Amino acid sequence: MQFRDLKTFLANGHAALAKGPVALILAEDGVEVDTTLRHHLGLGFRQVILFAPDDLRLPDDLEGRIIRVGSPPTGQEAMTRIVNPCIAAAPGVWFYYCYNAEYLFYPFSEHRTIGEMVTFNAEERRDTILTFVVDLYAGDLGTHPSAVSLEDAHLDRSGYYALARPNPGTGYPEERQLDFHGGLRWRFEEHVPPARRRIDRVGIFRARKGLELRADHTFNDPEYNTYACPWHNNLTAAICSFRTAKALKRNPGSTFDIHSFRWKNSARFAWHSQQLLDFGLMEPGQWF
Repeated sequence: MQFRDLKTFLANGHAALAKGPVALILAEDGVEVDTTLRHHLGLGFRQVILFAPDDLRLPDDLEGRIIRVGSPPTGQEAMTRIVNPCIAAAPGVWFYYCYNAEYLFYPFSEHRTIGEMVTFNAEERRDTILTFVVDLYAGDLGTHPSAVSLEDAHLDRSGYYALARPNPGTGYPEERQLDFHGGLRWRFEEHVPPARRRIDRVGIFRARKGLELRADHTFNDPEYNTYACPWHNNLTAAICSFRTAKALKRNPGSTFDIHSFRWKNSARFAWHSQQLLDFGLMEPGQWF
């Protein structure tokens, strides 16, 4: 099913947003769009909605399994311009959003569906699941100059840390909120603006009236930005992403300074949730 633009989709695509979980995938370019779609379809989302330019071509078998909206996610405000109207149109529905060449993993994702996970989370009286954006990169940039390769994907096994998130009004730390850092944005921070160095993203959430996603991947409700409830730790997930590596090699200001992304703490990505659990890049909380 295809819609001309976001306005047309919201006016005529009510059925797509009737029940979640719903995946919103923003295609900034044509890199690994098909594998991104297939990965998330395999997780059991009720609807996978692609926002992409009209000239982006997909395999025929994918066209019939997704909903396509002709709203190219270009510009810094594209994310909020697309996600917030969907939130307003579907209160109570669970959403997930990501970009192309990004792949969601959560505890036991090889055996349990995304629906099972958000159901458990709702039973814990949580309306969000915090996700960490784990940078992926090709191990050999000579063979893969775009830094994107599923077969040669690597990630950092360590080098992640968290800082207290100060309240903009008082300067005191926010309750149960932290700014998480690491990966390529930390190792190559001289090429990354300070506002884009965090790797935490509230990537899975339940929509409600008045809720708004902000440009820094946080919400206007402070509780939505917490990493856990007051009484125990909650499960978290990981979005394994080539987006930063791709941008660093595409940007003329950084590409000539970077000859390899590999370092002593690089590891080949196993494309399995257990590796991310072993590295401490997500946790199951009370979900076993």
